[in-house]
Amino acid sequence: MVNPKLLPTGHPLATLPGVGVAYQLAAALYARVGNLEKCEGLLDLVAMGIVADLAGSALVVSMVIAAVIAVFTALGFAELTAWKPIEGSVYEYACQLLSPFSGFLTGWMWIISNTFAGAAVALGFAYYFTAAIPVLQANAVAAIICVAFTALNFVGIRQSAFFNSVLVATKLVILAFFVVFGLMHINTANFSPFAPFESGVFYGAFFIFFAYGGFARVAVVAEEVKDPKRNVPKAILLSLAISTVVYILVGAVAVGLVGPTGLAASNSPLTEAISATGSSLAMQIVSIGGLVATASVLLTSVLGVSRVVYAMAKRKDMPQALNKLHEKFGTPYYSIWITGFVMALLVLFVDLTRVVAVSTFAILFYYAVANVAAFKLKTLNRRYRKVVNALGLSTCLVLLAFVLFAATQAWIIGVICLAVGAVFYAVKKFVPRRNS
Repeated sequence: MVNPKLLPTGHPLATLPGVGVAYQLAAALYARVGNLEKCEGLLDLVAMGIVADLAGSALVVSMVIAAVIAVFTALGFAELTAWKPIEGSVYEYACQLLSPFSGFLTGWMWIISNTFAGAAVALGFAYYFTAAIPVLQANAVAAIICVAFTALNFVGIRQSAFFNSVLVATKLVILAFFVVFGLMHINTANFSPFAPFESGVFYGAFFIFFAYGGFARVAVVAEEVKDPKRNVPKAILLSLAISTVVYILVGAVAVGLVGPTGLAASNSPLTEAISATGSSLAMQIVSIGGLVATASVLLTSVLGVSRVVYAMAKRKDMPQALNKLHEKFGTPYYSIWITGFVMALLVLFVDLTRVVAVSTFAILFYYAVANVAAFKLKTLNRRYRKVVNALGLSTCLVLLAFVLFAATQAWIIGVICLAVGAVFYAVKKFVPRRNS
């Protein structure tokens, strides 16, 4: 039976065979940064997120499909950042290579995507935390961690980067423990039936793609990275490669431990999986890993959203107050605090499990735009052939088409978000002209 916290009751996908849960953790590299505040460390990322229930014991196949699709777009991002490392990433590239309007919509959807993603992983953190301390309320814990990490981002990128580097190293060690210890307790019967060609595998790839959204955040802070033309493209591709390997290993071991049905019934799937070993110590270690992984993603979600808001404010696509830097910390403090408080409000008052797929819709939208922007680069500035960007664009469009079937509500909300953004842009342009 499909976990009602992941798909609404009566959802048409509930009848698909091989229902399971895809969840993942990933890490990236550590690199030196400097600028804006001329500070420090970057490269991180990706997520612990309970995503979709579709691929069953073949969820690793969904991961591979999503990874292959992500590679084409990652190459496009690498090409764009090598051409011109700039704060705001795909928002700026769309503005400069396509049009101001397409740039605005891209930045708008980036904000929506990463705000929902940040709120979702904050809830993931809270589920792991309240599993250890059941008397606490998950939504309240999620809101508190949103505010706490907002404060950390406010103090400066040096502090948040150092803390995130510690989180990344810790979760890699714990994931290695999970894989090695879990391998000794795998039940091969949990991989049966293995149906890699079922439609659920392809739907699963759509939802798993949510977890590959992290590499794009590296490009958002390109101006704050030392030697960005060299470091950022390399970091994008290496982080994607590392996270893909981690996803596949962890996913395969988790299915082998408890099967897809066992994972689908849990808000803390890694802990649920390792519980099959019968080791309480292993459960505690992995629970800590879940906390660390979600904390890392939340930290960089706040960073990514606030920097795009900051970039949009510099172009006057957002209120001018949002591009102000703090005199002491050198951070865009209005952008940071507003981002954090919106995430906190979402975890308190919105049923994220019904709309989290909006984040994937938005990711696919701005990934498609990034591929179009990369396609527009002149031959002189190119690293890869245009066919790479064409493949990136076409695969993003194919996954967007899956939204109609996999998450119709998310597709509708996504289109509404685009429409609201278009109206906001039109009003913003119209009012100054009228006043003049």
